[in-house]
Amino acid sequence: MLLALNFIAATPAMAANLSGDLLKQPATEITVSLGNSANKLKFEPNHLEFEVGKRYQLRLTNPSQLKHYFTAKDFADGIWTQKVEAGKVEIKGAIHELELKPSPEAESVFVPLKSGTYGLRCTIPEYTEAGMTG
Repeated sequence: MLLALNFIAATPAMAANLSGDLLKQPATEITVSLGNSANKLKFEPNHLEFEVGKRYQLRLTNPSQLKHYFTAKDFADGIWTQKVEAGKVEIKGAIHELELKPSPEAESVFVPLKSGTYGLRCTIPEYTEAGMTG
């Protein structure tokens, strides 16, 4: 999966100043499946584009019988994370990797702060080699 951020650049200080306004902004919802029910090793969709300064709600699902990782460190460093929620736990701050065991969901609400193109992969070696990247 390729994660791309486009348009204007913002800094963390700008995000802090705008956070009240950003929290009022409706989040654009996007769902990404890590694998599928046939245990195919891929992200669906495998390419996402985000606009700097807009708020997004990224829902991660794992419909397969295998665990998968959603790893995008450089992307995580370029966003302001409002929250990551999995089960009954809400986490705040930069998250570089999420592990999804079979059948769970996780949600991340964030605002991109800087433009760039970022890679994504499942860090299980056999899965990365099989093409679970983007």
